[in-house]
Amino acid sequence: MSARHPLLLDVTGRRVVVVGGGPVAARRARHLLADGADVHVVAPALCEELAELAAASAVTWRAREYAAGDLDGAWLVHTATGERRTDDTVAADAEATRTWCVRADDAARSSAWTPAVARAGDVLVTVTAGGDPRRALALRSALQVQLDTGVLPLRRRRAGAGRVTLVGGGPGDPGLITTRGRRALAEADVVVVDRLAPRALLDELEPGVEVVEAGKAPHAHTLTQDEINRLLVERARAGQHVVRLKGGDPFVLGRGGEEVAACRAAGVAVDVVPGVTSAIAVPGAAGIPVTHRDVARQVTIVSAHDAETDWQTLARLRGTLVLLMGVGRLGEHMARLVAHGLDPATPAAVVEDGTLPTQRTTLATVGDIALRALEVGVRNPAVVVVGGVASLPATLAVGTDVATTA
Repeated sequence: MSARHPLLLDVTGRRVVVVGGGPVAARRARHLLADGADVHVVAPALCEELAELAAASAVTWRAREYAAGDLDGAWLVHTATGERRTDDTVAADAEATRTWCVRADDAARSSAWTPAVARAGDVLVTVTAGGDPRRALALRSALQVQLDTGVLPLRRRRAGAGRVTLVGGGPGDPGLITTRGRRALAEADVVVVDRLAPRALLDELEPGVEVVEAGKAPHAHTLTQDEINRLLVERARAGQHVVRLKGGDPFVLGRGGEEVAACRAAGVAVDVVPGVTSAIAVPGAAGIPVTHRDVARQVTIVSAHDAETDWQTLARLRGTLVLLMGVGRLGEHMARLVAHGLDPATPAAVVEDGTLPTQRTTLATVGDIALRALEVGVRNPAVVVVGGVASLPATLAVGTDVATTA
């Protein structure tokens, strides 16, 4: 194949003609619409997808065979009729009017080509492979995975508009962050990190990325919440991409809502990458499904260090109760549940270091879980589970250390 000149086109609002009404033409039209083109389709009949686009007035349809003049005013033409003679005519007319033409039937006779495309945010990578579309697609797929997982260097080198991304890092194991979360870290100029975030991911940051500690432990805050909010806003206003890396999910007892509100009030662009919450994932990693047929049909998640916790209501609930940040006052919490009517024989579990190699599960009942936790030296971070599902690890445990009552 002779040399080709790579080029990206801005087709926003510009007329692009698609000749043909089949699935290939539909695929081309859909991509052009996504890029903002004014799409005109010429075909005597349309496949279902194109017919839906025409019915919704997303494309302009000329319901007939191709005719001279159909390319008037076009910036680009795609021909995909499946008929060599018609495609030859369209290509010849396009050549005469100096309009770039993409042929679906014969790449060698086209004057323009559509590459395979991998996208990640504002990064776009196009791939051609010597006229071999399957080869191009294979390369595109490999590149897309590396873009999505942040393997490739995505951080901006030129200053741009600042923004904030709240990323849920998951329950602890760095492999449980989402691919979109990894991509955000690869794009970051500054990472504001919590104590329980998957900190091993910080080792993968590019040199020069600033890491700001914002961890919170009981009675020991590196930064107050107001200071964190100000930091996010100030750095974004300075043109930096700020990633707020949290453990679990930003919106599950993570104050993510407060940080989003602060950014929006300041006019700073902000988005959220949800994470796998420890309230669900940590029990699951220990073989404790928070819902299970014939055992629990609902789950309640509570911040156990909240002074306003309604223990009376919690004691009456059916299903599973998950307490976060509850180890320090575990005995008090269990005593309150029993005082308000919960059966002390109700199964209970404490899962420490969930999803990490040091994960350990302690099993007992509401009446004696606090004593058992003290005996085995339970420490934070840990998740407390109360309910019938806490009796399931004996059959569902997945290779974790389990301490049971004597």
